[in-house]
Amino acid sequence: MDGPGKEQATVEALRRGDEEAFARLVALHHASLRRLARLYVSNAAIADEVVQDTWLGVIQGIWAFEGRSSLKTWIFRILVNRARTRAVREGRSAPFIGPLSMEDGAEPESSAGDDRAAPGRWARPLDPGSSPERSLLTQELQGRLRAAIDALPSNLRVVLWLRDVEGWSSEEVCNALAIQETNQRVLLHRARSKARAALEPYFEGARGSARPG
Repeated sequence: MDGPGKEQATVEALRRGDEEAFARLVALHHASLRRLARLYVSNAAIADEVVQDTWLGVIQGIWAFEGRSSLKTWIFRILVNRARTRAVREGRSAPFIGPLSMEDGAEPESSAGDDRAAPGRWARPLDPGSSPERSLLTQELQGRLRAAIDALPSNLRVVLWLRDVEGWSSEEVCNALAIQETNQRVLLHRARSKARAALEPYFEGARGSARPG
């Protein structure tokens, strides 16, 4: 049983208090929830608290789940709401912005096409192949990429991470973050542009070192 039927069966099992169904759900989403929480809060211990609070919210709120979004995005929206609240309490970041102001000017025409690019584009920036040197290069690039993502404002950081690292669809991101498609597209374009700009010196250096002397 796949798709909506399987999801509805999971919802019904959770409402019956089926511990095995809940354990399967935790195994499926816990790691991703924790990664997302870390984009909002300052350390792993607080992220763990946010995730545990999220699972408690799932148990307490499953009867209110109406199926207007997928169960996955409903769970992640609970996480986002709790993580935002905790981040504001910590003073780490402002709440996720609402309607975008276009202070940077009109959205570039190329961004719509950029948004349709394959998900997970940053997850494996380079294929290490069989070369140890290439593998080290990949590890260094991934470290620089994570630093570039961490340096982004929280609203850009979260959208970029979900789309290009976790591989979420545009619809999933909009549902989980409660934002409009237009906002998501602009945020993603800005985040990708800033990440590329941060990584460009690294790529320039790599190209320079690869040229024959």
